[in-house]
Amino acid sequence: MQESALAGSADSGGVHLLSSLGVALKAIRTNSVRSFLTMLGIIIGIGAAIVAVSISQGAGDQLRQQIEAFGTHVLYIQPGVSMRGGRSQGAATARLLTERDLEALRERSDLIEAVSGRIQGGATLVVQGKNWTTQVVGVGADFALVQNRRIVEGRNISEADVRSGERVAILGQTVVDELFGGGDPIGARLRINRTPITIIGVLEEEGTSSWGQDQDDVVWMPLSTVRTRLAGTSGPDPDGVGVLVVKVWDDLDVLDAQAEIEHLLRVRRNIQPGAEDDFRVFNFAEFIRARNETESLLGFLLAAFSLTSLIVGGIGIMNIMLVSVTERTREIGLRRAVGARRRDVLSQFLVEAVVLGALGGVIGTILGVGGTYLAANLGEFPVLISPWTLAGAVVIAMFIAVFFGFYPARKAARLDPIEALRFE
Repeated sequence: MQESALAGSADSGGVHLLSSLGVALKAIRTNSVRSFLTMLGIIIGIGAAIVAVSISQGAGDQLRQQIEAFGTHVLYIQPGVSMRGGRSQGAATARLLTERDLEALRERSDLIEAVSGRIQGGATLVVQGKNWTTQVVGVGADFALVQNRRIVEGRNISEADVRSGERVAILGQTVVDELFGGGDPIGARLRINRTPITIIGVLEEEGTSSWGQDQDDVVWMPLSTVRTRLAGTSGPDPDGVGVLVVKVWDDLDVLDAQAEIEHLLRVRRNIQPGAEDDFRVFNFAEFIRARNETESLLGFLLAAFSLTSLIVGGIGIMNIMLVSVTERTREIGLRRAVGARRRDVLSQFLVEAVVLGALGGVIGTILGVGGTYLAANLGEFPVLISPWTLAGAVVIAMFIAVFFGFYPARKAARLDPIEALRFE
């Protein structure tokens, strides 16, 4: 090591850097166990950060895709419970949304591309000795447009089906597989709560949502059919629609549309100024904003956790570098005596710190990628490993090493050559 260091002191520029790199690698090999323990904090910090960031990005990316598939210009309007003195009066006090509300929005707002009512409930389907329990959704003719879903076989539910309460249905792919073995169900008849239903279409396969729901395990039927033949009619609003789903034109601001819809419904439902709405409007744009804020907070916490591990690793590097300076004091004195400048000694120790940080970063990155795929397989998490994340991890590890290695390197560079040669 001493000969290499001495040779390095006579070189300059790139040759000097290569010489310093060789000395650093030799020192790490000579003390391999100590070097590994020195890098351990960096390895753990980088590995944990990559696993956490990759899982977070994977979940966020999957959720973003599914939300965008629904459409960021879709509004959901639900009936709200009545309030008295700031206290909820319970779900039973909610005034239903009705088809009259739906028609009012359709006729009076130019910001709305399509609107549909929705009633949803569970039911058991029976066909040819087989049965399957699933979600039956009563929908309007525009529901496929509003939900951005395609009918891949047969036809969609029409306005005439809704007006006349036709006993027809569109099946999701899971229902087709369970009841028809994946065969063609168009024109077949099944029974839902003893009501005969004719199948007129099949929905395009969507898969499982990020919250674990099978989006293909569903049956669509005309809203009026579900209300009168399956759910029954009761109460003061026999034309209740459960939920209104609104699609705003893509080139318009969804918040402007939301404000107009809230105003129209307040007027139509005779809600006095100052009184609280008896309905609630949700939009995915707000949901995305809330998700982004949550993701930012989660990212901040992950960054704080990883930074703590990296600081611990950096302190380990500083500690070992200080020990190394003490052990090599005579070597440093000899280098200075034969002409090495302070910056030569400084760069020598900084290169050693960078090598420790880079090796720790690379090992941590490899373990982080392996841990990410292991977590994805064991927990079935969606993951997204970005090349920028991996490159950034190594760069951060090197920066930490330089930051914490600077003080020992500076201490070595400032040693007095005479005193260093006298060091025992």
